[in-house]
Amino acid sequence: MADRIWVGTRKGLFAVQRNQGQWQLGKPAFPGEPVTQFMVDAKSGAWFAALRLGHFGVKLWKSIDEGASWSEVAAPAFPPKPSEGPIKDDDTPWSVDVIWGLAAGTDGRLWAGCIPAGLFTSDDGGASWQLVTSLWERPERREWMGGGYDHAGIHSIVVDPRDAKHVTIAISCGGVWQTHDSGATWTNTSEGMVADFMPPERREDPNIQDVHCLAQCQSAPDVLWAQHHGGMYRSTNGGLKWNRFAAPKPSEFGFPVAAHPSQPDRAWFVPAHSDAQRMPADGRLIVNETRDGGASFTALGDGLPQSDAYHLVYRHGLDASADGRVLVMGSTTGGLWVSEDAGTSWKCLSRDLPPIAVVRVG
Repeated sequence: MADRIWVGTRKGLFAVQRNQGQWQLGKPAFPGEPVTQFMVDAKSGAWFAALRLGHFGVKLWKSIDEGASWSEVAAPAFPPKPSEGPIKDDDTPWSVDVIWGLAAGTDGRLWAGCIPAGLFTSDDGGASWQLVTSLWERPERREWMGGGYDHAGIHSIVVDPRDAKHVTIAISCGGVWQTHDSGATWTNTSEGMVADFMPPERREDPNIQDVHCLAQCQSAPDVLWAQHHGGMYRSTNGGLKWNRFAAPKPSEFGFPVAAHPSQPDRAWFVPAHSDAQRMPADGRLIVNETRDGGASFTALGDGLPQSDAYHLVYRHGLDASADGRVLVMGSTTGGLWVSEDAGTSWKCLSRDLPPIAVVRVG
């Protein structure tokens, strides 16, 4: 069973360790600094933490001794904007504002998704990064737009465990894109998704779909789950076609989704009231679980606040362990909960953390 949790917050990165059956919250790394993303590279064992430091820019730190020490490595950065050619008048800033997604493949390649929606790769453990120009220079990119931010961003990066050349990403707002050749070519695979917030003639446009989060079943990688601005989706053919669920109570709006690693019909979502009211419906914080591929849902709330709760869980604020037994959830108001029975019951680890951007369990 998992025995460690990482929590990236507006004021540092916290590690939570299980000791004799009890979870113990440690002191933060990078105290006072906003952590936007965290990743453990399973191949090398290295930890990576991304920071957003305002006018000091984005930073990326790496630890090879399980957090005992950290070293700053290169952060993804755009090349100079061309003064000639088809994108010389691009009005998107060529400057990384947020490192929003991190992923690692079995081939040792690291991937980083950013705001604005640049995708970067590293083949030297983060010592250097290269912009994936094949995606950035696509003409469709000029139509992407921001969801909650001024510019579009890449937040979800899924590397196929069977084939590291196959990578699926989700963009808010730009839909789902896939490559089968390590990023040399890309295809938009958003068929079936509907952007209810758009005029009728553009609602099925694959290039403006606002996907909030994307998750993959590790044992059945052709099964993908998505929390969309307009609902909840599942694909059983590798993301080529998406099927929308009937709206579960109390809401189909939300940000995160976690896929069970070995049960392809099982996943967890955290609903919010609506886009206009980004808080739990009726003040009750729950996790919606499906065990039948989205045909039905069960509201799990044992141990979670069931009245007067105003928590919002961001897209990276929910995670499941490699065996699916431990779930961890963190909110924008500093609540942190863990479940050791796959969501049936929850235990509060803290109500007093800074706003939480990302949680990981391992």
